[in-house]
Amino acid sequence: MFVLGIDPGLSRCGYGVISIKNQREKAIAAGVIRTAADEMTHLRLYQIRNEVRSLITEYSPEVIAIERVLFQRNVKTAISVSQVIGVVMVEGLDAGCEVVEYSPTEVKLAVAGHGGAQKAEIQMMVKTLLRIEQKLEPADAADALAVALCYSANRAVAVK
Repeated sequence: MFVLGIDPGLSRCGYGVISIKNQREKAIAAGVIRTAADEMTHLRLYQIRNEVRSLITEYSPEVIAIERVLFQRNVKTAISVSQVIGVVMVEGLDAGCEVVEYSPTEVKLAVAGHGGAQKAEIQMMVKTLLRIEQKLEPADAADALAVALCYSANRAVAVK
């Protein structure tokens, strides 16, 4: 089973693909979809849609796990992130994927064992859980892998 994790953002949208086999996760791919701040929003969303569509075509995930936006100080940022989430959800559904959302606290709890984990701790745990030796950069890619791991952890609990 392949899971595509998404850390949504309009400027930087992190993605991470993991495989789950025999209750073991393995990192397959991770990166960031970047869009130019000087482009119009609809063009940026179109670019993200195309990149997500390519990822779905390449990896054929059964599930797309997305980090939910709970609060943003900047309303404009919250709106644009929500637009990205909508684009990703529709692409996932169109491809026949299960689409799930997790709050940042749920992701932290699943990956680090507590909902107050800091970014550095999440990155370290992602590297440990997926047996990755190199540094995960940018942080958005590590965050996307964490979202995919959250799905795996919740799936394991549901299966038991």
